[in-house]
Amino acid sequence: MRKVYCILIVSFYGTFCFAQHVAVINGKAIEEKEFMWFYKKNHTGNGNVSYQDLLAYLNLYVDFKLKVLDAKALDMDKDTTYLKEIKNYENTLKEQKKVSKKSPEFAFLINEYKEAVLMFNISEKKVWNTAQDDITQQKLEMEWIAELRKKFPVKIFQELIKKMARP
Repeated sequence: MRKVYCILIVSFYGTFCFAQHVAVINGKAIEEKEFMWFYKKNHTGNGNVSYQDLLAYLNLYVDFKLKVLDAKALDMDKDTTYLKEIKNYENTLKEQKKVSKKSPEFAFLINEYKEAVLMFNISEKKVWNTAQDDITQQKLEMEWIAELRKKFPVKIFQELIKKMARP
């Protein structure tokens, strides 16, 4: 039994130590695997990715995650309409059987949908419903993002982003 515990501890330690994080937002890490899944999903092409492109996309992704954090801080993720919509999406994915329920891609898809709906809902509340025109919509969003970056600490690991880049 002691050997089993030792193996589990060493496995956990190894996984924790070698997990690559591209950023940490409010104490929660964004793993390289998660970030690259989103990046590749939204960028098709030859696979050559510059450091500047990755960093720019990471900053957009961080802004997205900050909006989701703000929505969760307002308990928007507990709204019954939201929960029902998420359940419907999950059931639809299961029925389509295009992605195995146990695959990492299924978890990424569900998480992406959950966070996208939250981001949409909070953006609608904080920016879109109050903006009179696009210029006011952009100014409000920029101010909101600046406020979120002050509220939730963000750390970006630029050295890892440089290693991920393929010129």
